[in-house]
Amino acid sequence: MSQLLTIAAAEGENPLVPPIPELVIGLIAFVIVFGFLAKKLLPNINKVLEERREAIEGGIEKAEAAQTEAQSVLEQYKAQLAEARHEAARLRQEAQEQGATLIAEMRAEGQRQREEIIAAGHAQIEADRKAAASALRQDVGKLATELAGKLVGESLEDHARQSRVIDRFLDELDQKAEATR
Repeated sequence: MSQLLTIAAAEGENPLVPPIPELVIGLIAFVIVFGFLAKKLLPNINKVLEERREAIEGGIEKAEAAQTEAQSVLEQYKAQLAEARHEAARLRQEAQEQGATLIAEMRAEGQRQREEIIAAGHAQIEADRKAAASALRQDVGKLATELAGKLVGESLEDHARQSRVIDRFLDELDQKAEATR
């Protein structure tokens, strides 16, 4: 190749500049190829690019729509969650109120039952005291009658007389007991 350059340099021609007829033919061929590409290939390329742009924009619009829908669903979910929390708080409050009411009712019922038991106990104690007092009166009366019969030397077997003596004796004992109080 270096020989070729030296020969061309010796003839006076510039090896880097092509001859004019080749330059014109190359230029005409370039314009024909460029025109053909511009007429046939460029519309197809533009069509594909336009379809691609529309697909991308459609995808963006779909993504925005999906994002908007997702945001709407999220808001609905948050609203439902807030509603559920509010409902749970309301139910918890109602349960606490019902529990407090139930406890108060149970306490009142327990108090009422306690009062009934105490009243029944007092009534039983009073009945037992009266029965014991009556039995004691009879026993003391018998002992007093026997003792009085032994002291007097005569029998106090008459029931009417015996009852009067016993009652009088016990009344005197009660009066003495009340006087010492």
